[in-house]
Formats: sequence, structure tokens, C-alpha cells
Amino acid sequence: MKMVGTQVAAARTAKNLTQKQLGELVRLDAETIASIEQGRRALMPNVAELMDRHLGLPGLLTVAAHGMPERDPTPAWSDEYMELESRAVAFSWYEVVVLPGLLQTEDYMRALFRGRVPAFVQEEIDTLTSRRLARAELLHRKRPPSLSCVVSEGALRDRIGGNSVYAEQVRHLMACMELPHVTVQVLPLGQTSHPGVSGSFVMLETPEHEHLAYIESQRSSQRIANPADISILTLRYAMLRTQALNAEDTASFLDRLLGEL
Repeated sequence: MKMVGTQVAAARTAKNLTQKQLGELVRLDAETIASIEQGRRALMPNVAELMDRHLGLPGLLTVAAHGMPERDPTPAWSDEYMELESRAVAFSWYEVVVLPGLLQTEDYMRALFRGRVPAFVQEEIDTLTSRRLARAELLHRKRPPSLSCVVSEGALRDRIGGNSVYAEQVRHLMACMELPHVTVQVLPLGQTSHPGVSGSFVMLETPEHEHLAYIESQRSSQRIANPADISILTLRYAMLRTQALNAEDTASFLDRLLGEL
């Protein structure tokens, strides 16, 4: 990816184009072009074809894009988020279907990965699990980030992995809530309206106090940096927090879930 990115940058420079200008030609923003050139985002074949056409290359980038090995089970589009996550000083996280990745147990992770369609092979499950566990270590740093989560009750009603895995996950969630920098609130089912109906999202703050958001769908993701869009998500998250159970009531709710087993 880094080698292909270097080729894109060299060809763009030879045509005296800025990253923004090249992005306009291939229908991408300047940040995405920068990520491709730095080797943080894979060059997709359809984009490579457009680049070859506008940069006057004889199919060079198209061949490279089609020839990239598919060995990494982590989607290329998630690499940029993981880099931002590792440096973040604060998170505001809303989840609808599953628990936030930073708060998952190993067995819960494995159960999620085993349920993937088409199925992962065992080696891929092991790799993905070890990476997610490593990501969660940031909560135990000497200076950890602040993590605020609102989780839909629906994400806690599915007993992913079976009762034993589920019980361990709920207990782990309660233990995480005892950390002074972690807040978890459950949004109860049965709301007549709430601002989270469009789905999950994560907002984060970088050490440079830049505010970004990340929205993931089944086969793609979107990074949001526009201040107006960030403002909207900030308002939505604030409203979700007011409608969710407070931390004390959330702990009582989780305790009741364990009692139902």
C-alpha cells in the first residue's frame, strides 16, 4: 500500500496537481487522497482506473490495485480510524447492535467474528481478536482517554456467544464502569423517539483537539471532519445521554440482566 501510494503521489506531482485537484477528478476528497498516498488506505481498482486515465498512466495503478494481496482480514478502510483511535484523548460512542469494541471480552469478540458471513477461517479470527484486545489496552494506559458510551438495550439483549460468554461480558462491562475515565449508559428500549435512529457512531478528540467522527456500515466506513456535521452528532449524542439511564441506574440494570440468567 505504501509503494502504490508513493506511485500515486509521484504521478500526481508530475502532472502538477494538488491532492484536492486529483480528488476532484476521481471523486474523492483531499484527505482520502492523502491517506492513499501515505499507504494508510488501499487504492481501490475503480479509483485506480480513473487515476490512470487522468494521470496519463498506461494502466500502471490499475494493475497494482488488482494485484494487492488479500491477506489482512482487517478492512483497509478501518486502518485510518485505528490510527486515530490509538491517539485519541476522548471518545463519545453510541452503539445500537453490539457493545463498543474497547469494552468487549475476548470470548465475546470471538463469538462476533465466528458469526460473520461469509465465515472467517480460524487464523483470521485469531488475528482479529488479538488486534482488538490490543486496542482495548489504551483504557489501561497511565494517561488513558476519556470514554463515554451510550449503548442501546438491544445490544445487551442478544446473548452473543451463549449464556456463559454473555454473563462474562456483562460482568466485564460492569468492571469497566468502575474505571474513573469510563462512563457507560444504557438507552432503554421502548423510546417513543430518540436521535440515534440513524445508527451507531463514534466521535473522538485528537491530542491536537481536532474533533472527528466515524460511522461504519456493513462494508464501508465514513470519516467525518466537517465542523457542521460534527456539531450535529454532538447534539445528538448529548440528547442520547439525557434519554439514557444514568451510570448508577445502568449498573443496576446490568445487575438485573445477570439475575435473569
